[in-house]
Parts: sequence; structure tokens; C-alpha cells
Amino acid sequence: MQQQYNTKQTTDWAQTNQHQAINPSILYYGTPVIILSTLNNDGSTNLSPLSSSWALGDCLVLGIGTQGKAYENLCHHPECVINLPDSSMWPNVEALGRTTGSSPVPEVKRNMGYTFCQDKFSVAGLTSERSVQVAPDKIVECPLQIEAVAQHMRTPEHTPFMAIVEVKAVKVHAHAHLISDVNKIDPKQWHPLIYNFRHYYGLGERQGENFRADK
Repeated sequence: MQQQYNTKQTTDWAQTNQHQAINPSILYYGTPVIILSTLNNDGSTNLSPLSSSWALGDCLVLGIGTQGKAYENLCHHPECVINLPDSSMWPNVEALGRTTGSSPVPEVKRNMGYTFCQDKFSVAGLTSERSVQVAPDKIVECPLQIEAVAQHMRTPEHTPFMAIVEVKAVKVHAHAHLISDVNKIDPKQWHPLIYNFRHYYGLGERQGENFRADK
């Protein structure tokens, strides 16, 4: 049955919730956190927490700072792993927050308080695991792991310190408790970590479902 809306209630709400023009310093309006695995030149794996990504089919788009080790690594080796932590793992993610795999530390990052870290798995209390189709290691503790290969990278003219990276998923791994049916993730069991204006959140209560939810 199509949902009916109370137009008067909607009008009253709009009248009491007037918008104001603002100029926020950040626009992280609530996106899943990922930890990106990339390959260092010595064959070890670098970990980078990211808050900008989206997926459509087997194509994923990542927003990556050009001053970081992840961008440098992808320029030399296109393979990566998109590790998705659940909401309980925010301390592990935050432990990576001020670390960088770049040495020497780029000036812009040094001024922000970043320090060099060679073994990010140890500093974040995470465990490495060999991937199946790509060279960088996966993170055991992350309930979802997406092995991928970068297809295209570009730097927007208006934001030269950021890169838009398009990757193709080649292998997906999920903790057994998340799988509800063959090749399906149970949304009741999956609790992504959400980056909400630089604060960590989990999901709220289920509100409904899309008409294609069971497709």
C-alpha cells in the first residue's frame, strides 16, 4: 500500500524548521568508514582510514588525499582491499587517525600532528590476512572485505589535494554471521561504522525497506 502523507503536517513542519545558509568547514554528512589496504614498495601493507566512498554495482569510488601513502601506493600498484569495520571498531580506526605511512611525513600532515608508522596493523590492534586475488593484505577483524583493482584516478581541478579513485571489486568476503542466504548480506546483522561530521556512530533503528530489498 502506498504511504499517505499529511500535507498539513508537512507544511507545519516546514514552517517551524526554517533553513539557514551556513559555511561548514566539513561536509562529512554521514558515510561509512572504510580502512583501505594498499601495497607498499617493500611488499608490506599500508592501512588508511577513509570516510569518502560509494558503490554502484561492482564499481566503487573512493576519495583519497594526494598527500597520503594510499594515493602514492595506488599510483604504483592499483590493487587494494576495502575493509569495512563494524561500529564497535571505532577505537581501532581512531588509532590509525594520526598515522601515516609516508616518510618523511609531508609538511601539511606534520603540521596537523601526523606521525610516521610502519606497522599500522600493530598500532591499531588489527590482524593481517592474505588476500585471494590482490597483493595487499585484508583485515581479519573487519566483517566485510572487498578486494579491488583501481581502474581510473583523477584529481579535480577545484580540489587538487584530493583524488577520485574508481575501483572494480574482484572478490568479496563476509563474516559467516552476516550471510542470510547465498550471496546476500543480512542487514539486521550488519552494523557499519558511520562517520558523522567527524564523530563515530552506528546505525539507528530500521525505518523501512526499498522495493528491491529482496531482489
